[in-house]
Amino acid sequence: MDWNSYLEKFKTFGSGFSTNVLSYILEFLLFAVLFYYVFKVLQVNKSNTFIAIFGVVVVWCGFSFSLSDNISSAFLLIVIIMLATLIFTMYNTEIKRQLLDAKMNKSKGGRARVDSTGINLVIDEVIKAVQNMSKNDVGALIVLSDDNLPEGIIESGTVVNADITSQMVEAVFYPKAPLHDGAMVIEGDKIYAAGCFLPIAQSDNLPKEMGSRHRAALGVTAVANVTAIVVSEETGIISIVKGGMVRKTYADANDLRNALSDYYWSDLTAEAKE
Repeated sequence: MDWNSYLEKFKTFGSGFSTNVLSYILEFLLFAVLFYYVFKVLQVNKSNTFIAIFGVVVVWCGFSFSLSDNISSAFLLIVIIMLATLIFTMYNTEIKRQLLDAKMNKSKGGRARVDSTGINLVIDEVIKAVQNMSKNDVGALIVLSDDNLPEGIIESGTVVNADITSQMVEAVFYPKAPLHDGAMVIEGDKIYAAGCFLPIAQSDNLPKEMGSRHRAALGVTAVANVTAIVVSEETGIISIVKGGMVRKTYADANDLRNALSDYYWSDLTAEAKE
């Protein structure tokens, strides 16, 4: 299309604007509000590259669609693109988690069911270990997994495949132990791996007292449907993290038992229904 044709369409748009001024004003306001919120969400999430791409796409779409014979349809398409961008950015964590869970369940079929025999004993052992480490200000990060962690996380650590006892858990996180800086991964009634490195949450809104273990717990629970138990090395405070959020701070024995029971008994309940 040459410039003369473009100018003709611009004149046509101008004459249409004079007869449909209210409609065009409402469309412009809707566009401005959506653009503002999409930009703010991208900015909060520090998606600078995405902001640049988004700006280029909006400008390109606006220029291209201005050549369209149906301005309203073109505007609607731009709005749909902006809404899709907004939804994806706001819920990208949930989307990644669901995709990861589907991939892991398809490839591995989920972890083996845990027999109900001895479950309460396992829960007691974990609670005992966590509380002992809390009293002694020993830092720890335990991930309760359903075999749905990315392979890279397991490969970054050491496969242990040991029975769960309070002594074993505490031995792994003993400050001079070689694996104490990483995360312990529990699968069923086994300590599957230790010394694992997890993705770190990059949010600037976290309280200052939350160190690298809390950021790692937030990071891994944001991308995988797992629960993490954190013991702060500085304060001994126990936290329970799930879904990319700290669900409980200053967790006591009852809080730990509830989190562990959700992990173990929900699995057994699902098994009983099959």
